[in-house]
Amino acid sequence: MGSNMAEQHPVGFQWVIEAKERGATVVHVDPRYTRTSAMADVHVPLRGGTDIAFLGGVINHILTHDRQFTEYVRHYTNARVVIKPEFRDVDALDGLFSGWDGEGYDTSTWAYAGTEDRTGDVTGHQAQGAHGMRLEHGEPPEEDWSLEHPDCVFQILKRHFARYTPDLVERVCGVPRERLVQVAEILCRNSGRERTSAICYAVGWTQHTHGVQNIRAASIIQLLLGNIGRPGGGILALRGHANIQGSTDIPTLYDILPGYIPMPHPDSGDDLDAYVDLNGPDTGAWGSLKSYVVSLLCAWWGKPAFPYLPRIDGDHSHYPMMLRMIDGDTKGFIVIGQNPVVGSANSALQRQALANLEWLVVRDTNEIETAAFWYDSPEIEAGETRPAEIGTEVFFLPAAAHTEKEGTFTNTQRLLQWRFKAVEPPEDCRSDLWFANELGRRMRARLAGSSLARDRPLLELTWDYGPGEPSAEAILQEINGRHANGRFVSNYQELADDGSTRCGSWIHAGIYADGVNQSARKRPGGEQNWIASEWGWAWPGNRRILYNRASADPSGKPWSERKRYVWWDGSDWASLGDEPDFVNGPDHSPPEDAHGLDAIRGDAPFIMHPDGLGWLYAPQGLVDGPLPTHYEPHESPVGRWRANPTRQTFVRPENPYNAESRFPFVLSTYRLTEHHTAGGMSRSVGYLAELQPELFCEVGPELASERGLEHGGWATIVTARTAIEARVLVTDRVRPLVVDGRTVHQIGLPYHWGRRGLVTGDSANELLPLVLDLNVHISEYKVLTCDVLPGRRPRGAALAAFMEEYRR
Repeated sequence: MGSNMAEQHPVGFQWVIEAKERGATVVHVDPRYTRTSAMADVHVPLRGGTDIAFLGGVINHILTHDRQFTEYVRHYTNARVVIKPEFRDVDALDGLFSGWDGEGYDTSTWAYAGTEDRTGDVTGHQAQGAHGMRLEHGEPPEEDWSLEHPDCVFQILKRHFARYTPDLVERVCGVPRERLVQVAEILCRNSGRERTSAICYAVGWTQHTHGVQNIRAASIIQLLLGNIGRPGGGILALRGHANIQGSTDIPTLYDILPGYIPMPHPDSGDDLDAYVDLNGPDTGAWGSLKSYVVSLLCAWWGKPAFPYLPRIDGDHSHYPMMLRMIDGDTKGFIVIGQNPVVGSANSALQRQALANLEWLVVRDTNEIETAAFWYDSPEIEAGETRPAEIGTEVFFLPAAAHTEKEGTFTNTQRLLQWRFKAVEPPEDCRSDLWFANELGRRMRARLAGSSLARDRPLLELTWDYGPGEPSAEAILQEINGRHANGRFVSNYQELADDGSTRCGSWIHAGIYADGVNQSARKRPGGEQNWIASEWGWAWPGNRRILYNRASADPSGKPWSERKRYVWWDGSDWASLGDEPDFVNGPDHSPPEDAHGLDAIRGDAPFIMHPDGLGWLYAPQGLVDGPLPTHYEPHESPVGRWRANPTRQTFVRPENPYNAESRFPFVLSTYRLTEHHTAGGMSRSVGYLAELQPELFCEVGPELASERGLEHGGWATIVTARTAIEARVLVTDRVRPLVVDGRTVHQIGLPYHWGRRGLVTGDSANELLPLVLDLNVHISEYKVLTCDVLPGRRPRGAALAAFMEEYRR
């Protein structure tokens, strides 16, 4: 679900096909019939944006028919934990959980019974206690192992998901009830002691106003069925190369430090211990947060210089940043590895933001639309700023391609693989490392001799890469970390909070263990044995399956000899080759003063949580509820159900939203195999441009007949933001659905085109609004409403007049 794996992750899909050839059943749940659907045993079309209702129906089927893996659930999840009696579910509060004040949630009623609340009002920028509540000895205060207590998680779960009956799922999703039951039974039959099932998703799940909760719903299914931490199970976030995974691990995000360490806020002060107390529990892997932070600070400054870290004073995610450009509050912008004019929602707003800057730096292999926005806008005559009126000074710097530099790629399973430089970059092209190094060196040179306190963090930063091209391996060594005596750190458990270790990313500690680049291991044939240590390196600790302690029962015996993976041999943990999550044996009972991993019981596999349990119910960490619930997309043709009350909206003239009655159809954007993301690297390649030369829209025969659309002809797709044109592809791959008694048509639109390259065209993202999931500030790309008309869109001033009339 949320993925067209055959087209977007074809290398990974090889293993799906090999599994199918050996008897695996492949199910694809997606609004469109795609190449993945064609290879699946079962395809289930559903209305875009209703994934939680469908997954909720699966959960309800599991619980109603007692199909859960009870021993796994009782021992390894928080099903037995009792929640505060003040908690109220959405049924009692008209789509709202307890704690709603009209603007956000006070999450204190969501917590475990008997715990002290450390979250309070959740703003979406940082939940206090970001990585888990504080629990004495790592134990929830109140538990019911019978799972019968009315306030225990298991009973709350049953009540919450009881509403997602097959009838309701059919009304909301347009999925016939028998198809829901078919999918649920396939999962149930293929789960338990002897079998496991995997769920794969991609940005088709994340790019929603409830994207995090889509994935939470999947995690509930997998925990109930015992499919986490076991071979053949799991939830796979499908990612490409040079991808989202690597950029969040190190990261390029504004609100976290390497290894998902929360950025401090101004109210953290300069007290490191207070920050650690606020953001980390005492137990589990995050119980060593201070060691991770101190080691990071020592890698950067040679000392635990916590006051040198910047503080977050607001929402500095992508879209609020672009709006601040429009408002004149952001003066400059450096763009590396993205193309917001094509790849971000509401392209006209992106261009308007760039036009209000003093300076813009774009580094890319091609002159992309973001670099050319000032003279090559498609709508200059339709009211956008003209080139002579744009004061932005644009610097375009040529970048090296990935074949022209060395470093690592991180893939879907957190596996880092070293890539070697194939050729030297041509002419003035430079690597990202060169640019970052030179920028740092020149900024430091400009500030040399400054006595201002604000300049000390930059001047004292460890920056010893020298002029020219830095060594990527030297940077990997810094990320790995060293002890005070120079010896490389072997794993994150070696990190200390006394300044004796330095490490650029605690989750990557060990990637250069023993002085060897572990990510460069590529023994021929090693990739065939996916748990073999001879191929790449997976964080953390070269572990190929997270929480692999769950592959054995509470006593340490394999659930199944056929699927044994990690087990207790009587004196130590043994495995088929993976690194076990656990050091302590299954009988380990933590002493009262235990800390970190030692405070987790020997039969609790989920070491990243302070209680060692898989969370069917999330007592903290999310801004929109402890359990997934169906909320409509922000723009929906169905007005019966509430949209996510915590969604992040921007009511501004540059960002109008659709009125329900004017825009009756559901639109979803997607990717093609032949083009790469925003098209900057593929529209300039003749072979790929020839394979997919024009933007097109997929419509069903019924909609084509209703609106007079001709196959191969032109269509104008309209939202409140603008109108674009596309070729028409009339196809049965996009089918109308009956939703709540009415027919709903869906339209598919790839987003790769723009004004530059060998093949050009309108960008689908011109149509999209800015509306975000407040948990992660990701915009809702995958579902909105639109209208579609035959013929080409108006041009120039005629388009402005057309849109003005349409908005009225």
